Amino acid sequence: MTEATTANPNNKSRRPRGERLDMAQQLQALRAGTDGSTTASEAAAGTPSAPAQAKRPQQQHQQRKSKRPQQAQSPQQQPQQKQPQQPARPQRKVHPALERLFELYPNLFGARFLPLKLGVYEELLARHPDDFKAEDLKVAMGLHARSTRYLESVAAGHPRHDLDGNVAEPVAPEHVHHAILELHRRRSQRTGEDLRPQLVARLARAVEASGLDREAYAVLVRSRDANNNAVLDEALALLAEQAAKREALLRAFEASGRSEKEFADMYGMTQGEVARTLQRARTDRTAAAAAVQEAPATPEATETPAAPEAPAAD
Repeated sequence: MTEATTANPNNKSRRPRGERLDMAQQLQALRAGTDGSTTASEAAAGTPSAPAQAKRPQQQHQQRKSKRPQQAQSPQQQPQQKQPQQPARPQRKVHPALERLFELYPNLFGARFLPLKLGVYEELLARHPDDFKAEDLKVAMGLHARSTRYLESVAAGHPRHDLDGNVAEPVAPEHVHHAILELHRRRSQRTGEDLRPQLVARLARAVEASGLDREAYAVLVRSRDANNNAVLDEALALLAEQAAKREALLRAFEASGRSEKEFADMYGMTQGEVARTLQRARTDRTAAAAAVQEAPATPEATETPAAPEAPAAD
């Protein structure tokens, strides 16, 4: 052995590249956790040993894992976020005259609104001169008549009532019609939905409930609003289609020579449905025949009388 190999193992003098460690240095390397085959140059340069290199991939994997973006939590794992509370609408102040009307007539101005008879304003002033001023009562009655709840009662076709709660008179068909249109306008603005089919169906029911024929109803309620007139025309066309189907069913029943039960079984209908439809069709026939008889007769063109012949000359 040379003096270099027998030197103190703590001697840190550099050795030529690739030189192997002696026994003492290998023992020291084993104690330090390195492989005994590590060269002196590797030990001096601080090259990591095999166990250290084995740990590096694991550290890198942990680092990459920590850098991954966190996955979105499922709705069950996400903490429930409190929805921002909508500010409460300020309560609308009730007109003092309406409060007094509720105290006096709770059945008319209370939880349930009923259509009021025409001229009730004057009657209220006459009955309660000390409770109402004319101008205040006029404003209060206008607010009441334009309220959605009151319009609903009118659109439903409830009869008008007097102050004692007695039925006074039916609501005019044109008032029902315009109440339905106004309610539709308000709901469409509030919801933003297409409620036209519901409007057409409701107008069709109002036409039938009025007791007027389709032409008379149209003359009564038609206005300058093109859109409202178009909806009215749709409702009238729907009624005409339904009437044509009822008439066709009645003709088929009369031509079949069968009973209502046999006819219902043949068409896949219930006997009650057939009976109601046939009765409606017969009513339509009667009303149409009565309308024809009531119509004024068309004056026939009168023939101009022929001029008398001149007497023959003698």
